[in-house]
Amino acid sequence: MTNHLHLICRAKEGYELSDILRDFKRHTAKYILLSIQEEPESRREWILNILEEAGEQNQKNKQYQVWRQDNHPIELNKPETVQQKLNYIHNNPIEEGFVQNPEDYLFSSARNYSGLEAVLEIDLI
Repeated sequence: MTNHLHLICRAKEGYELSDILRDFKRHTAKYILLSIQEEPESRREWILNILEEAGEQNQKNKQYQVWRQDNHPIELNKPETVQQKLNYIHNNPIEEGFVQNPEDYLFSSARNYSGLEAVLEIDLI
């Protein structure tokens, strides 16, 4: 939750989901690093050192490693499996003790499903 994300996604015809995830990681890593470097943050050096040490372990990186190289995809080929995973995602902030209701978590699609103002723009399933 504070160090990972869960999502249900698919690639449009003609696109590869692995390419989309790669580009997502590249784009967000750039802005995460920029934010760490530019915003006043008391743990800045500590965070950058951790990301730099992780980057040294991966020959593909020039300096920092923000995201792990792997993903944990699960094929959702039945409506009940999709619903089970959606429920898991929506209830995860409750299980982690962040909120009491799924729609209370600002970065959850549960807000969209509840008809509340949401930070994320999604397609309802």
